[in-house]
Amino acid sequence: MMQVQKQSRVEVGVDATVPQVWEVVSDVTRVGEWSHECHGARWLDDAAGPAPGVRFRGHNQAGWVHWGRTCQIVDVDAPRRLVWQTVSTPLFPDITRWRIQLEETSDGRTLITQSFTVLRAPWLLDRIYARLVPNHRDRDARLTEDLVRVGAVARRGGQP
Repeated sequence: MMQVQKQSRVEVGVDATVPQVWEVVSDVTRVGEWSHECHGARWLDDAAGPAPGVRFRGHNQAGWVHWGRTCQIVDVDAPRRLVWQTVSTPLFPDITRWRIQLEETSDGRTLITQSFTVLRAPWLLDRIYARLVPNHRDRDARLTEDLVRVGAVARRGGQP
């Protein structure tokens, strides 16, 4: 029976400093520059950056399926760690926690680790998601490619 992937952990070493990568991953309004699925996001409630309790809304597309999700920052340890999770709603009662961890390597590069864990996924909804968004059955390769793009965006700084 088809199900969505419930957890993942991918990592990539990039030719950018931890502060350069942090600038990209900690600003949700830049997610469309590097994510294969989240094409844009905006801070909610007059927030301007990540802090525990702050919310943002992302806009996603996978194939022909479009959806938006509100997320809440759970933990921030700038410039090393950012953790957020989707907010459960009647339409989307699932909850997934995401984490991005940055570590400076001995050669001055940055090791980016991204992980997620599905904390709650109603049985029927899990099967529906797996059919509607087949990319969610195995996300590792796409998430790895996202981290490569984060590195490229970080290297070029504020340049489009």
